Parts: sequence; structure tokens; C-alpha cells
Amino acid sequence: MPLLSYDRYCSEILAQAHLLRSHIDGADLTTPVPSCPGWNVGQLVRHLGGVHRWAEETVRSRATGPVPDGQFRDLSAYADEDPAVVGPWLVEGAERLVEALREAGPEAVVWTPVPGGNARFYARRFTHETAVHRADAALALGAEFDVDEEVAVDALDEWMEFCSLPMHFDVHPWMRELLGPGRTIHFHATDAEAAEWVVDLTGDAIVWRRAHEKAAVAVRAPLTDLLLLVYKRRPPRGEGVEIFGDEQLLDFWLERVSFA
Repeated sequence: MPLLSYDRYCSEILAQAHLLRSHIDGADLTTPVPSCPGWNVGQLVRHLGGVHRWAEETVRSRATGPVPDGQFRDLSAYADEDPAVVGPWLVEGAERLVEALREAGPEAVVWTPVPGGNARFYARRFTHETAVHRADAALALGAEFDVDEEVAVDALDEWMEFCSLPMHFDVHPWMRELLGPGRTIHFHATDAEAAEWVVDLTGDAIVWRRAHEKAAVAVRAPLTDLLLLVYKRRPPRGEGVEIFGDEQLLDFWLERVSFA
């Protein structure tokens, strides 16, 4: 269940877009983005601005099926972007999306790629899409990245929810190979109260819960590092992260889990 109000999600989309714009101000946007192989920072920003506009059209039109998404798939034309151009363009797209979301209201019925079917899905999804792509840009450019505790916890909840949807076994059949006896993973944020998650792979479905439990492998890290690790924006091994138990299970989960 979402932690944040609909209005907070709308505000966060704008806040994260403005923060990302501040990261790219005066930067070399041809810098490669290691966490998004094949993209440079300018292409990353064009992708994000494109998905904002795609979501805006989806919500504003009350789409009953997928809206064409070609505007953010082929990024080859955006290899040499100017921050003075693409920065305002990014913020404009976020503003347009938020305007559509606020006009629609959280319960507006609209097509969504996973079960849900209302505008609240897009408010939540694009809060975290924008924050994580801001992390991509910050990591590429050597800028500091941090995110509000409530936003980070909700982003981790959303990831856990999406990655445990039964539909994945049809769309991503390789995820079924994660299941097996004794396979549990505990994620523990060391700097946030009650920010713990257990992923249970022992049954016939992927299950998650907020809990402090003994598991086959435990991962302890500050909340922002945990968010970046789970979203595959930083490696599981390195400064600030402790792993106890079956490290191979953690690696296997990170390799196979996906909601894209």
C-alpha cells in the first residue's frame, strides 16, 4: 500500500525533476551513465522527459490501452544535448504530467501496465522513476544523491510489490527459477526505523513482507544505499553494505528480479 499521499507524489515528481535539472546545469551531458549502459546523461534526461510525456498523455486521455512510446525508446538522436535546452524541457514534461494527474485525481480510471487501473499508479510510479533516474545522473556526474526517507521506503515497497506480481512468471519465466526451499532474503536499512523487508522465495510464488526475521542472506546498509542496491544502481559489495549468509542467493535474486 502506498505510503505517500497523492498530492505528495505529485509534489515529489516536480521536486525530483528540479533536482535532476540542478545536477545537469553546466555539466557535460555526453558523460556515459554506467547504471544505464549505452546512454549518456543527455540521453537519460531525454528518456525521462519522454516517459513523463507518455504518462501525461496516458492519464489525460484516460487511455484504455497502451499509448505509443516511441518518443523515449530510440535515443540515438540525443547524443549531444545542451543542458540549457534539455533541463527546462525536462521540467516542463514533469509539470505537464503533474497537471494531468491533479486534474484527473487519484481514482481516475486509466490503463496501467500492471493491475491497478487508476491515476494513483502513475503518480507513485513516476515519483520513483524520476528519483532513480536522478540517481543515475548524479552517479554519472559525481554529484551527491540522497532522497527523503519516506520516499525511499515507498520506492522499496513499490519494487517489492512489482517484483512479486504473479504475472512475471509468464512475462519473465526465468524468475520462476528463484523459487526454492530455504531461500529467504532480509534487507535492513541501518539508518531508518522499521525499514526492513523480507523476500520469501520458499513457496510457489514470490512473497515479500516488512519484517525483521532471520533469513538465508541478510543485507544491511543505509537506506539510500539499500535503495540503489535493490534498483541495481550500485553493486551489492562495497563501502557501507554488509552481507551475511548466502551471498550467491542475493546475487541470483539481483540477476533475475525485474519489473521492467
